[in-house]
Amino acid sequence: MVFGRNYDWITDAGMVCTNLKGLSKTSMKTENGETINWVSKYGSITFNQYGKEFPTGGMNEKGLVVELMWLDETKYPANDNRPAVGVLQWIQYQLDNCSTIEEVIATDKKIRISPTGTTPLHYLVADANGNASAIEFLNGKMVVRKGSDLSLPVLTNSTYDESVKSFRNSTPSGNNSLERFNDACKMIQQLNAGNTTKPVTDYAFDILHEVSQGDYTKWSIVYDITNKSIQFKTNRFKTIKTISFSSFDFNCTASAKVWDMNQVASGKIESLFVNFTQDINKRVVETAAKESERNVYISLENRERLWRYASAINCQ
Repeated sequence: MVFGRNYDWITDAGMVCTNLKGLSKTSMKTENGETINWVSKYGSITFNQYGKEFPTGGMNEKGLVVELMWLDETKYPANDNRPAVGVLQWIQYQLDNCSTIEEVIATDKKIRISPTGTTPLHYLVADANGNASAIEFLNGKMVVRKGSDLSLPVLTNSTYDESVKSFRNSTPSGNNSLERFNDACKMIQQLNAGNTTKPVTDYAFDILHEVSQGDYTKWSIVYDITNKSIQFKTNRFKTIKTISFSSFDFNCTASAKVWDMNQVASGKIESLFVNFTQDINKRVVETAAKESERNVYISLENRERLWRYASAINCQ
């Protein structure tokens, strides 16, 4: 089982981080001052631009994958008695605490995403049991598509229902998001029909190439859920890099590791990871925030909160 994703954005600053289990965490305060506490149950490997603990996506050691995409139609829940977290820390919370899509869905009873000071996103989630779900927040409610409601395990930048309707009607829309959804679905159907002899990870990269958006596609990532490994390449460094979970110690007494994505490497790169430091975190956050400020503005104060946050987390 594999999960492929293109990260299409305006900055390619980024790092691959290992996240340890047994860490006691308090979420970053939202604009309303809310927090929630938890202890990470699972180690994970994530791709981060806006600070460690605030990933754009990743996989944990149980094979749970969570990835985000932009969705203009998003409307997060209004304030209620649940504590709120930001859109990126929501991903880390799931990777820390959940092993299945059902567990992810169930967290909606415990936490919500803050409706203020955030970006409109939806998520595609998969687990080692072979289940997947599209999770959206529409009209202030979590909307989940899974099982028979997720006939096409693909997500782009339109609502899942609109995307499926477009695919079934085979209507040329001129909408780039819907066209990419259609192209990916057709290639998955070819795979399921046995019309390719390529290894599934190679075919996943073929799909990602087919739906790429030129220089706007910064990273292409394939999670091998079955074998607990990750392959990825970047727009600047197109050779494929491989990371295996078995090469890392995820216990909280170990040192968290990090690797800057924008450097030359190929093949297995676990030995190239270095110990995580606040200086590395600061550099990536400052670069990503500056390069993306025309789309998402992050104040100097909040940038500092982002890069300082991880250094305050310790073993339980």
